[in-house]
Amino acid sequence: MDALDACLARIQQCQPVLNAFVMVDADNANFAAAASSQRWARGKPLSPLDGIPISLKDNLHAAGMPTTWGSSLLQGFVPRHDELPVARLRAAGAVFLGKTNLPEFAMQGYTTNAVAGTSCNPWDVRLSPGGSSGGAAAAVAAGCGPIALATDGGGSIRRPASHCGLVGYKPSEGLVPRGGGLPELFLNHEVVGGITRSVLDARSVMAVLAGADLPTSLPSAAKILFIPRFAAHPVDAAIAAQVQQATQQFEALGHQVTQAPAFEMAESVNASWSLLSATGLAWLMGNAAAWHSLGMSPGQLPDESLCSDASRASLQAGRVATAADLFDLMEAVQQLKRDLAEKFERYDFILTPATAALPWPIAQTHPPEIADQAVGPRGHAVFTGFVNAAGLPAIALPCAPVGGLPCGFQLVGRIGADAALLDLAAQYEQACPWADKWPSI
Repeated sequence: MDALDACLARIQQCQPVLNAFVMVDADNANFAAAASSQRWARGKPLSPLDGIPISLKDNLHAAGMPTTWGSSLLQGFVPRHDELPVARLRAAGAVFLGKTNLPEFAMQGYTTNAVAGTSCNPWDVRLSPGGSSGGAAAAVAAGCGPIALATDGGGSIRRPASHCGLVGYKPSEGLVPRGGGLPELFLNHEVVGGITRSVLDARSVMAVLAGADLPTSLPSAAKILFIPRFAAHPVDAAIAAQVQQATQQFEALGHQVTQAPAFEMAESVNASWSLLSATGLAWLMGNAAAWHSLGMSPGQLPDESLCSDASRASLQAGRVATAADLFDLMEAVQQLKRDLAEKFERYDFILTPATAALPWPIAQTHPPEIADQAVGPRGHAVFTGFVNAAGLPAIALPCAPVGGLPCGFQLVGRIGADAALLDLAAQYEQACPWADKWPSI
């Protein structure tokens, strides 16, 4: 109960400034916490997560809590059942604090919508926490809860975690079963994972979500391929320097780090990755049965005029895309998997920056320039989408801050190597701890 009381008090303090939450479910959280206290008093907790306060991104169904998906189209919709990852956490005794903010349909790399407004970064409230799990990351960074359950369809966990100085874990495709939730606009490429303050907490969440422990399996001297830059895409010079320093720490830990002279294999996927969710949105908007499951009358279709400009632009892109366009993306994904399989025959892990840019002003959808070079909406996001396309596990970890702002790097493992990836991350965390670093908010 004490942990919950502290979280609720912190939410009350921070929410007017950060706007991290869409809703807070204090009554049901108190009920769940009291039941957990009784189980611990009897010496029969349901799991190590029994009684731990956890927030849920507002594209995950929890029975009795509204799901808005950041859209005016779903206002008033309250699911009757938990989706599977939420159900597993509830069965483990987790205490749900409420829902955290996201962009409409979780399709943008920043966090604002017409329902709940804009979320701010606790390290500087004039800046964005990124997206689409921006509210989740802001809540954990500010101490409003130790763990956030979120989704990642192209970096939506890892980049906000990096912008907020946290651990962001994206599991291997298929490790965390899904079911009973929203229509999947990213298909199986969008996975459920955790944003936490420590690698140990990330591992504990993954064990519950996967339904099995992740035993230790790190090679004593891992081979790490360091990719400081993708093709000619710019990276903030200060981020590049801090990530380079992190590679030196891995060498000091006894691992072999090899810097790639160039990395082109993600270019085709990066160029067309947004097509996947755009065509998914076009499918959703024309599928009356899907909207019926989300609370609309049978045969009723949504009023698209209520959607944001960004969503309508994605919808139009999805509608004009051809079958050949989608097939090109599928072929690019298959080629990427083949290319990465060759890399993982020679290396155990890949290391990249988690983001190409530091947090940017909340009035902007993305940083318009990086390292004095103009970039598009996903210029800051070049390092993350390829991981989802290939179904690989990845973790974002904090490195040294830049001008008082967090930044981080990304470790990627071969598919199914989640345990080894978490082991390597934990080793780095022990050598370079960050648990004592908090924003001043």
